[in-house]
Amino acid sequence: MELSSSFLFSPKPCSCPPPNYSLSPLIRNRNPNFRIVAVALEPQQQQDFPSGNSPQRLLKELAERKKATSPKKGPPRRFILRPPIDDNKLAERFLNSPQLCLKLFPLLSSCLPSSRLNNADKLWIDEYLLEAKQALGYSLEPSETLGDDNPAKQFDTLLYLAFQHPSCERTKARHVRSGHSRLSFLGQYVLELALTEFFLQRYPRESPGPMRERVFGLIGKRSLPKWIKAASLHNLIFTFDDMDKIMRREKEGPVKSVFWALFGAIYLCFGMPEVYRVLFEVFGMDPDAEDCQPKLRRQLEDVDYVSAEFEGKLSWQDIVAYKK
Repeated sequence: MELSSSFLFSPKPCSCPPPNYSLSPLIRNRNPNFRIVAVALEPQQQQDFPSGNSPQRLLKELAERKKATSPKKGPPRRFILRPPIDDNKLAERFLNSPQLCLKLFPLLSSCLPSSRLNNADKLWIDEYLLEAKQALGYSLEPSETLGDDNPAKQFDTLLYLAFQHPSCERTKARHVRSGHSRLSFLGQYVLELALTEFFLQRYPRESPGPMRERVFGLIGKRSLPKWIKAASLHNLIFTFDDMDKIMRREKEGPVKSVFWALFGAIYLCFGMPEVYRVLFEVFGMDPDAEDCQPKLRRQLEDVDYVSAEFEGKLSWQDIVAYKK
């Protein structure tokens, strides 16, 4: 803050006695053009802002103006209270839920979507579902024509959910995202159980370590894109991109999620024998391939004279036909 004032002194002496000012030595000069300039700075402002027109001063002034003019942000959207749902609408939502409509198969109903499929879901089904069913070797007829006591009636819905991996557009819908994640969770352990049972019966004298390597060689995350492409399902996962041109770390996640969810849907609708058929016939998995063999270990020769005739000769059909 700058204060300026100009005093013009008259040559004629004043009749009143001169007051006792501290500027009396200057007044004696009686200069008519004498000018007094006074500058006052607030102590806080003087400390906060540097002197002169320095960049630091301008930046601080701009920050002070932004603090004064910036509008206050509202609360996050998730904290905004919404009016409660009407009782009739809430009851209608529960009654129309596919999970509550199916009571004969509780495990299957737990993986169904929480609400009915909408028009966007049916659009994907009309465009891609027949291609998926043909690649897997299933009938092209709608599964809804089957009886209520047949779990395969829900196969079209589960197959649609299986291909909605977290990177696609449809997973923004809650019922699609939840259904796919539950199918993927189930399918992961269905695959491990199927291959564990297969290798335990095929190699009755082998230790668990080599069998883990066999399982990982077949369904490890680096092997899954090869099986998906062998079954011609890669175009359904990456509808607008070429899977061969996508980086490995970017395609392994969606492929793994779809692969697990796919076998979760097959197990729920058709059981474990169908899981073996899709693994070894549709995807063409070969347990005798070189990349699926365990590492060589220095150990004594493993000879089992009781089951030598079955060692390494059991097929997946024999495993399925085996009665526990």
